[in-house]
Amino acid sequence: MPSVHLRSAKSAIDEPNAAAEALLGQLGSNIPKFLMLFASRNRDQVALNRAIRERLPKETRLVGATTGGELDNSGYTQGSVMLAGLEGDFDVGIGFGRGLSVDAARAGSDAVEQAARELGTRVAELDTKEHVGIVIDDGYQMKKEELLLGILEKNQGLVLVGGGAGDSEVDPFKASSLTHVDGEVLSDGALVVLFRTRAPWAAMRSHWYEPTGERVRVTKVDETTRRILELDGKPAAHRYAEIVGVPAAELTMAHVHNLMANSLALRVGREYFLRAVWKSFEDDSLMAFNMMREDQELDVMRQGDMVGATRRFFSEELPRRVPKATATILFDCGARRMVAQMQGKLDEIGNTLKLAPPCAGYTVNFEIYCGFQVNSTLTSLTFGASP
Repeated sequence: MPSVHLRSAKSAIDEPNAAAEALLGQLGSNIPKFLMLFASRNRDQVALNRAIRERLPKETRLVGATTGGELDNSGYTQGSVMLAGLEGDFDVGIGFGRGLSVDAARAGSDAVEQAARELGTRVAELDTKEHVGIVIDDGYQMKKEELLLGILEKNQGLVLVGGGAGDSEVDPFKASSLTHVDGEVLSDGALVVLFRTRAPWAAMRSHWYEPTGERVRVTKVDETTRRILELDGKPAAHRYAEIVGVPAAELTMAHVHNLMANSLALRVGREYFLRAVWKSFEDDSLMAFNMMREDQELDVMRQGDMVGATRRFFSEELPRRVPKATATILFDCGARRMVAQMQGKLDEIGNTLKLAPPCAGYTVNFEIYCGFQVNSTLTSLTFGASP
């Protein structure tokens, strides 16, 4: 019966050729037909790509991203390089769209069309029961929402999961990211990987925020700067501070505990898609990570139990969706990891990964879940074996 399985390898070795030897040695002589490379941003990405690519069979596909950290069943690491190999009953198509910063929608459209062509079909004809996509973009261009419009333009039912290539540098104005596409290392673009399979699969997400029962309405925005000017007809920072009980001046990354104690979320059915606030300004406006529109209603969320929520995700929610799970690719929010570190809970959360099926992933710069950019979220693509 159809199934997809994951094998992974990890190394802390800095020298590219030695790292490649160590990684492929862990995978053994039977190299999977599809590999994902997650490599710390401070490594020589071109040399690392070359060292791995020249040791692979020609038919093996290689994609990947720079990271703000890595994770697998053993927990969290930083500064390492990881290979995650998928093997089993699937076909794969890969596309890369360039010029993300100039025309993100076009970059998305180009990438998904290339990937569909490799599968011998058109985007509009992709069967959404048998096709699922991974998206990895240059996260610091902050163009995910426009990118997703382009990817989904011709097939809005296509399920997507992923995240931005990352960096361990916490200042977004100093950070940068790169994407691996077979023998190339690229920036300012977006990678789309399409899988075609009859094996069970599910795109899932987990966060630790809970609804407070209170809602706000976005009544005025400046779309050019992603600033919320008014909430409920009042100055945005003042109104939000009033609701969450935090001084408006402390709604900044300089007071990350206060900033991350609450969030806004877009409710879709029973799910909440987080829309975190970035910072407040002296003019009483708020900077949002997401595009905002006027007259939009958002739920006010508060932090819950991060460790407990992650444990339930792996021990209950994921097995319920994919009972015989055999492979999971993870895209973990950088802010989520940062908060866990600051609260001294990173090791506890890392221990929950022991409950996951064979997994590998990286710390990303914002996440993708279905057609949405989200934040403070762990997103995943899980494959399984048919009963």
